[in-house]
Amino acid sequence: MSIRRGLVALGVAATSLRAQANMPPTNDAPNPYQTITGWAKMPDGRPWGSTSAVAIDKDGVSVWVAERCGTNSCAGSNLDPVLKFDSTGKLVTHFGAGLIVAPHGIFVDHDDNVWVVDCACTGGGRGRGAPPPESAPKGHQVFKFSPTGKLLMTLGKPGGGRDTAFFFQPNAVLVAPSGDIFVAEGHSSAPGSTARLFKFSKDGKLIKTWGRLGNGDGADEYDQPHALAMDSRGRLFVGDRGNNRIKILDQDGKLLDTWYQFSRPSGVFIDAQDNIYVADSESQSVGSGKARTWKRGIRIGSAKDGSIRAFIPDPVDVATNTSSAEGVTADSHGVIYGAEVGPTIYGPDAPPHSLKRYVKR
Repeated sequence: MSIRRGLVALGVAATSLRAQANMPPTNDAPNPYQTITGWAKMPDGRPWGSTSAVAIDKDGVSVWVAERCGTNSCAGSNLDPVLKFDSTGKLVTHFGAGLIVAPHGIFVDHDDNVWVVDCACTGGGRGRGAPPPESAPKGHQVFKFSPTGKLLMTLGKPGGGRDTAFFFQPNAVLVAPSGDIFVAEGHSSAPGSTARLFKFSKDGKLIKTWGRLGNGDGADEYDQPHALAMDSRGRLFVGDRGNNRIKILDQDGKLLDTWYQFSRPSGVFIDAQDNIYVADSESQSVGSGKARTWKRGIRIGSAKDGSIRAFIPDPVDVATNTSSAEGVTADSHGVIYGAEVGPTIYGPDAPPHSLKRYVKR
């Protein structure tokens, strides 16, 4: 049996995969999922804009999305970027107009509060992160909303900050069962870009920050820490996208492991059973990913041992930008949702952006 097929079909444990940055691509797992498009009904015939932010409600089946107001930015728009759909695709509630430039990440905590990250990175994934000029600065913040849209907390200053200030191009937020808040920052590989992690107390006080731009093997170097997830053991999974890997840390930032088998992670989600879902939206299309033979798509496996059991490939063979799902989540029944930033090709009547639904055949 080939190394590649052995890693995928047999689900070799992650202990045999550590630090194998040059391992063969894991493209061969079966795809037992059917893709469903057009299931979510946008208000008033509104088109989908770019979205990488998708999460499941505390009820286990409703879907929260933070969408970029029909285009790739909400700057100057009066539309609500935060939307909740029930499992049939019916719109339940929406809010957030005027607060957010470019929603990028979303998280629903144990109290059903909705956290939204405003990256302000609207340059096709490679912008400098500055929102269009307005009367007051906006962007580069993290917002905590009640389920009905009441603003409960704001982290970061409008317009962003660096060094001792925060944030600049934040990507993802995660709230641990303890209430501690983790934020990942840095959406560019350009020299001088930020690439760090923050830990806050449940009341928003900064506990610590660590990380810088780089490709080293330790806990302190990242290139676009793009996604956050946590398993049942409390381990923090960081999608280190620019370095084509997932770093696994304890909640104090100590490096526990590094996984390469899930490819170039734009989105990472771990469910209550420690199933892991990783969206690769850039391999063979963006940045250093163009040189990779790894395919874009969603890899599904185990957060316990790092094995892979399924792969939903991007149906677009040739892409020049972000393609397929960038954000990913799954409901309590194992239905997967993929949030798409870039245009895709599914047919002449398909929307340029979408929230796809994947169900077992």
